[in-house]
Amino acid sequence: MVLGTAAAARSVPGRAKQRDSFFDNAKYLAIVLVAMGHAWEPLRSDSRTVTTLYTIVYAFHMPAFIIISGYFSRGFDASPEKIKRLVTGVVVPYVVFETAYTVFTRWTDNVPDRPVSLLDPLYLTWFLAALFIWRLTTPLWKSVRHPLPLALGVAALATLSPSIGKDLDLQRALQFLPYFVLGLCLKPEHFRLVRRREARVLSVPVLACALLVAYWSVPRTGYAWFFHRAAAEDLGVPAWYGPLMTLAVFGCSLTLVACFLAWVPGRRTWFTSLGAGTLYGYLLHGFVIQAANHWHWSHLDWTREPLGKIAVTLVAGAMVTVLCTGPVRRVFRGVMEPTMAWAFRPVSDRRARAGA
Repeated sequence: MVLGTAAAARSVPGRAKQRDSFFDNAKYLAIVLVAMGHAWEPLRSDSRTVTTLYTIVYAFHMPAFIIISGYFSRGFDASPEKIKRLVTGVVVPYVVFETAYTVFTRWTDNVPDRPVSLLDPLYLTWFLAALFIWRLTTPLWKSVRHPLPLALGVAALATLSPSIGKDLDLQRALQFLPYFVLGLCLKPEHFRLVRRREARVLSVPVLACALLVAYWSVPRTGYAWFFHRAAAEDLGVPAWYGPLMTLAVFGCSLTLVACFLAWVPGRRTWFTSLGAGTLYGYLLHGFVIQAANHWHWSHLDWTREPLGKIAVTLVAGAMVTVLCTGPVRRVFRGVMEPTMAWAFRPVSDRRARAGA
């Protein structure tokens, strides 16, 4: 019956491929947390509660995003069609937004001579650079016997290497690599496991404990390990901390990702369709955040009050929600999902050359 249904779907011209509501819901909720985290950044200095929430969110929101990205990259085989999609869906947006952020932050950061450098990702564009690297290496991770331990070893070695330069933000790409590789290794039944009622119930005390630990640790330790962008020595600790923290942070983040996914609804909701536009929300919301910081919104007295912090959080969530909507996606589709038929040989030509 499943095969027949799939065949019938393919036989209907113009019928869109059915999307999984669970993953669209997860991507939307994760991108909302990304925007909220960026809105909380200027409020951390005078609020232990905000810093606690910031720490918790940063422990799992990008890992969740990256795991899902890896899961949906399982079919990448470096075929011409997949390379074309990698170029149009990752490389082109990277070039466009890296240039746009550089020009924009010349104003917001008051750095008029900031050069455009496609090798040094600025602000949010690091994710596109990392995704390009991860996807290109997907065939390797699908070929080795133990991909996850190997990826964790690579991440651990990166924390021992302060000499890794800024090119393509390689330090962050290597330290986040295990989450992408984990996504490549996961199967649908693994996601069904964390969506069981037992997992949802267990996630409540786990998350409560995580909040208590984070609140306790705020004045005692830093949260820079969750950024995955510096070697151990750059964080002012002995090098041997790096591999240990790689494993500890991976375990912590993975536990919180499981708690997060346990509460993601699997049914279609009012925000399910927004999950298809999360990359738009991710890349565009940075301009709003940068402009708001330029105008020093966090210096307003009301933003330091509890209700003000709640208002800022809600505004950030609403803002990124708007940026994921259909009208915004239609406006920016030309740079986010260009067809670029002029740059690639037609499929028929490639098949003919392959058979020659």
